[in-house]
Amino acid sequence: MRDNLVAVDIGTGSARAGVFDRNGRLLAKAKRPILMFRPKENHAEHDSEDIWAATCRAVREAVAEAGIAASEIAAIGFDATCSLVARDREGRQLTVSTTGDDRRDTIVWLDHRAIREADELSATGHKVLEFSGGSLSPEMEMPKLMWLKRHLPESWARAGYFFDLADFLTWKATGSPARSRCTLTAKWNYLAHENPGWSADYLVLAGLDDLLEKGGLPDETVGAGTSMGRLSPKAADELGLDTHVEVAPGMIDAYAGAFGVLGGASGGPTLENSVALIGGTSSCIVAFAREAKPGRSLWGPYYEAILPGHWLVEGGQSATGALLDHIVRMHAAGGEPTTELHGRIIARIEELRAAEKGDIAPNLHVLPDFHGNRSPLADPHATGVVSGLTLDTSFDGLCRLYWRSCVAVALGIRHILETLAGYGYRFETLHVTGGHVNNPLLVELYADITACRVVIPETRDAVLLGTAMAAAVAGGVHGSLFAAGQAMDAGGTERLPDPSRAAQYDRDYRRFLTMVRHREELRGVE
Repeated sequence: MRDNLVAVDIGTGSARAGVFDRNGRLLAKAKRPILMFRPKENHAEHDSEDIWAATCRAVREAVAEAGIAASEIAAIGFDATCSLVARDREGRQLTVSTTGDDRRDTIVWLDHRAIREADELSATGHKVLEFSGGSLSPEMEMPKLMWLKRHLPESWARAGYFFDLADFLTWKATGSPARSRCTLTAKWNYLAHENPGWSADYLVLAGLDDLLEKGGLPDETVGAGTSMGRLSPKAADELGLDTHVEVAPGMIDAYAGAFGVLGGASGGPTLENSVALIGGTSSCIVAFAREAKPGRSLWGPYYEAILPGHWLVEGGQSATGALLDHIVRMHAAGGEPTTELHGRIIARIEELRAAEKGDIAPNLHVLPDFHGNRSPLADPHATGVVSGLTLDTSFDGLCRLYWRSCVAVALGIRHILETLAGYGYRFETLHVTGGHVNNPLLVELYADITACRVVIPETRDAVLLGTAMAAAVAGGVHGSLFAAGQAMDAGGTERLPDPSRAAQYDRDYRRFLTMVRHREELRGVE
């Protein structure tokens, strides 16, 4: 009986595959690394064939570990970062790199080469920007495409397909060039609530009037909860599956994670009081609403990016886990930021807090915008700030800076949530998933600083779970996304905020906002 699902998640550094049963139980998972190239500052590139090869190996390993046959798999789903894949008219790899290497055919989501193009598009004030917070990030696809056309005209001339990475994977899996509503609405300024979804005058403003032809982009999109078709014979062979497996439309990784933790509330009264925090290298805040609530500096609202009849809104931080890694790497007492070293630092912070009975670094203050501010300032030019440094180069000195960096990350989340509240959103519960659930400092701070009830899902791989939920509908295992979300949700454990710390963190938040203002003042001094 075909009632098992395969979910694939492509992150910044790896391809992960998970096998789930119809109840959302994770039977097995596997992980394979993927390559990333950094040819120059602000440039980051992948090799899409390397990604596909890693995907196939991870799927084969996960299915083998689960001990099930290909004939028991109903569907496969893919989620990925919002990276841009280029192919020529014959479907061959096409360089996006200043090196000219065709194997480097993918601009990674975190690549900021297109800051100038993002600024230009933001300055147009076009109506499509109402659905991306009034501005564009260089992490979205339109600025990247503008950069590509301007700086690599030879590649543009040869182009036949441009894919969001998740759509590239479904193309490899099925041969279908159809695109997901999730990806195009969230990252390509496609307005799913309008007909036509593409704004021709906006494409002209961007200098991309030939984009639909060059990118092989369709007029219509495919919503989550449907199927892109079945695996092609070639893809089935490479993945170790068979041609009866349905392929779900691709999803943005953070949105898959949001569905994974909020799926149990979907269709119910608590959905709009709940928000997902997907924390890893970066962090995303994602929520669903039945009504559009646009606001400056938000990504969205995006119509039916995941759930039918619902708008999705996103806020985020461009560097969180990456910031903590950076702090460890840059400090004299740090080093390579391994899991073991992070664990030693966290353990020592707990010892210091127990011994000192209070804030272990009251004069250290951090703004965490070391890779720009995605939300709520929508300022990719923003930089990080550390106030209160001394000559201390000891391990304890590192621990104190690490602690205050964790506080800063949580204060940044509070800043986003308060901004969302100003646009009509009201959240009581923060569902946290991703790598941050393994950092007890962050989990504690998210509750205490935001004053929200924090829920850690029982299924820690919420991104894979959300992808499996969508695959379950594509494969006919469940009848709708709402049904899949409720049937496959395993619940979670909760942490309530500690009211005795509220005054301390309220003071920290006031200082945080003061630092934001002072940073702007410094930038304005001539």
